[in-house]
Amino acid sequence: MTDEKYNFTTMEQKNLIKVFENKQVRSVWDSEQGKWYISVVDVIEILTGSANPRRYWSDLKIKLEREGSQLYEKIVQLKMQAPDGKMRLTDAADAEQLFRLIQSIPSPKAEPVKLWLAQIARERLEEIDDPETGIDRILEYYHRKGYSEKWINQRLKSIEVRKELTDEWERRGVKQGQEFATLTDIITQGWSGMTTNQYKRFKNLKTESLRDNMTNLELALNTLAEVTTTELSKEHKPLTTQDNRNIAARGGKIAGNTRKEIEADLGKAIVSPVNAKAIRSLKDNHRFPPTQE
Repeated sequence: MTDEKYNFTTMEQKNLIKVFENKQVRSVWDSEQGKWYISVVDVIEILTGSANPRRYWSDLKIKLEREGSQLYEKIVQLKMQAPDGKMRLTDAADAEQLFRLIQSIPSPKAEPVKLWLAQIARERLEEIDDPETGIDRILEYYHRKGYSEKWINQRLKSIEVRKELTDEWERRGVKQGQEFATLTDIITQGWSGMTTNQYKRFKNLKTESLRDNMTNLELALNTLAEVTTTELSKEHKPLTTQDNRNIAARGGKIAGNTRKEIEADLGKAIVSPVNAKAIRSLKDNHRFPPTQE
């Protein structure tokens, strides 16, 4: 991790786009902190209508520093997709920090933006208090994206299995972030033959979720690898980092052997370069069997 203000690679993160009054707002979910980080520049653009929100933010930072505000010290820098499509470091803040920032910006949209931020925070609390609420939102999200019912059920199962695995890792003293990412890479490479980043490049993905772009069979094998790793860990109770890596490799290898057996029977590869966008496009043109999604 090399980010100056925030240890980005230790985040279990997911880049997403939120929408305020039809305006896209870049956001990153940090599962370690259990909160959203939102692009400061995007919020400023909404509040001010400025044609150059970056300049506005630059001037505001100077003003806040002169006033002795410590707000900027709590701003983090996260990689978000820039207008040119590249991932660039962007100043981001959580809802609490954005509430404070809004107080420094005279804007008729201040109250609507505050209500929007409060809704984001409230949705998260609802999901913590009632997990079914979170499941309903996931279902709505995938249905809206056009995924098949069969794929959605498989995806929900994969989420459950992933949570059981990360809970097991935490019990074994594995630290969230980079260690989670390393073990995940080992498992992924064990069953698919590729690391997570290699797999994403194979599917021509950038910021998109790899699992959201897997076929049913790919998801099933990934789930098999993770549930096997969980059970092996429970049985053998690893004590060291290397022990955990060895178990992850074994879990991935078992699913990898299953993949090879299925491929030998099918006579074709399971790991596919096809991503969700291509799958939905092909389905719309009636050229792709829905069962493969």
